[in-house]
Formats: sequence, C-alpha cells, structure tokens
Amino acid sequence: MRYFCARLSVFLIAALLSPAITADEKNLVWYPVEDWGVEGRAWEVEELKSPYDRLPAKAEGIVRDAVWNLSRDSAGMLFRFNTDATEITIDYTVGDKNLALTNMPATGVSGVDLYALVSEGTWKWVDVTRPKSVNTVHQISGLDPGLRTYQAYLPLYNSTMKIRIGVPAGSTFQPIAPRKEKPIVFYGTSITHGASASRPGMAHVSILGRRLDIPVVNLGFSGNGKMEPEVGALLTEIDAAVYVIDCLPNMVGTEVEERTEPLVRQIRQARPNTPIVLVEDRTYPNSWIFKSKRDRHRESRTALAKAYDNLVSSGVTELYYLPGDDLIGSDTEGSTDGSHPNDLGFVRQSDVFEPILREALGSK
Repeated sequence: MRYFCARLSVFLIAALLSPAITADEKNLVWYPVEDWGVEGRAWEVEELKSPYDRLPAKAEGIVRDAVWNLSRDSAGMLFRFNTDATEITIDYTVGDKNLALTNMPATGVSGVDLYALVSEGTWKWVDVTRPKSVNTVHQISGLDPGLRTYQAYLPLYNSTMKIRIGVPAGSTFQPIAPRKEKPIVFYGTSITHGASASRPGMAHVSILGRRLDIPVVNLGFSGNGKMEPEVGALLTEIDAAVYVIDCLPNMVGTEVEERTEPLVRQIRQARPNTPIVLVEDRTYPNSWIFKSKRDRHRESRTALAKAYDNLVSSGVTELYYLPGDDLIGSDTEGSTDGSHPNDLGFVRQSDVFEPILREALGSK
C-alpha cells in the first residue's frame, strides 16, 4: 500500500511546508490544506476559480449554469497526512449555509470525514464532523498514540472555502502530496455526486477509491448528468485511467439514444485507448409496484444497450457495460427515498462496480 507510514518518504512535502498559524492559547499548530493540496481535483489549482472546485474556471458560461454551480461542490476530494498526534482538530468553512438536504444529513452534505490506514490496504473510519454553521471547528481527542496515515474527505454537497488541520505543538505532522497516477473519472448524476451518503467517505466513488487504491475524480452533478458535449469536452482534458459514464438516472430513453454514441465517440477521439464503462440506471427499489418506473428502466436501458452494440460493431474498443439490476440490491432496502442510495446501497453499488473496474484497469 503506497501510503503506509513506513513507506511514505517520497510523498512527504513537510520540508516545504511551515505552519501558517500557531494558536498559542490552545497550544495547536495549524496546517492549511491549500499548502499541500487535495486529491480528486482534475485541473491545476491555477485553472480554478476556487481551490476546491471540480471544473476549471473556463467552464463557467460554457457548461449550463446548473452544472457550473454544482461543480463548486467539493465532492470526491480528499487530502492525506501523517501524524502521531492524539488530538486532531479540523477547522473549515463551507460556502452554503444550507448544511443538509431533505434526504441527506449535514454530515454527508457538509461534513469532513476522517479515515486512518491501519494496515497495508486497510482504511478504517475514525470520525466525521457535525457541522452546525458554515464554519466548523471539530476536535477529535483521545486517539491512541502512534504515527499513522490519515485521509480526510471534503463535503459532498457543499463548497469548501478553506480548511486547516491543527495538532498539539510538539506533534509530528507530515503532509502527503496528492498522487499523480491517472484517476478513475466518474461522470454522472446526484448518485455519483454522493446523494444520500451519511458521510463523504460512504459515497461509492470514495469507497472504490479506497478499495482499488487509486485516485478518483467525482464529476457527479445532481439532476444534471445529461451526457452533454460541453461536459464531454472537459472530460477529454483529463488523462484518465478509466471513464465511468453513469448518467441514466437523469435521462429518458430518447436522450440516451441521442447522446450516448456521440459522447463515447467524443471521448474516444481524444483518448483512443482509455477504457470507458457505460452504466445502466440503478433499479428503483419500489419499481416492483410502479409500472411507470419499470417502463422508464426498460426504455433507457434498451437505448443504452443499443448504443453500446452500435459502438462495438463500429470498432470502438475498451468499452464496458454495467447492468443496473443489482446496483443497490433487490430487497428494496438500499435507498433513502426510492431513488438515492443509502449507505447500504452505496456499499452494494461498490460491490458491483469493483469487478468491472478491476477488469478495465487490468486491460491497460
């Protein structure tokens, strides 16, 4: 595992970083995350309007306003550090005072979610912030002694304006630079965005990043994953390990029929060999009793399967297809509201995604 404490020397940038603020009254030394950067950001910070945006500044006015506004959310971004501190304080500010959604708690919408590496390949959850205002200061105390690697996920459905980590004076603190490996890029809907995970680390994009030990980029835009060429052009700028196209929950059959092939060809023209995974919509857990929902699944999936067959027949390679029947399970317990996965649904979705992503990554 490339981030285990004993093997981190080439990734550490502590020598280049000095704490910006020392809070003497609390005996804490503060480290602004901007000083060493986040993972899950597909463009350089100089290209962004804000350090934690998901699309570059040039996208404003090119993509639809709804997509641009949602791209200001920090979904999928994380940062890493080593410390032996027995107390860690997270101080951050979000841009939207609406900290929660009707189907998603503040811990998921606006929380910062902390994990620790306990052994090679195994991350375990530590704590999550409980935001009650746009500025949150969250102290985690009583941690067992020892030098550990931590990673913290930024809010899913809120913008992160600034964030810093505080540890007691005298503690070891070693920032870890973001990895440079090619990421898996997920383009999709509110489900990709993270609704309705209880905390940022429980979105399937985050879970898969941990399981596969690979950077991920979350380009889920709630209600607005529409396979649009303007977004497609931005996707082609990212040198991805795999592209995941998961837009069907926001599209009807006619849109899927019209847009799937052009989007895949747009990506394939710019990235001839990068694997692309086309994902069906998850099955509504109550579709067993609503014919209209069964009809929507049938229409959109038929259109996606037809587009996949046409693309393969025309010679497009490295194209994968993921059925949606079992994405959140078949027992009707995998969602919060009949559409968006709960934590159980996201774990199940990760279980279905993982084998095909491993196959696609192994084909390179």
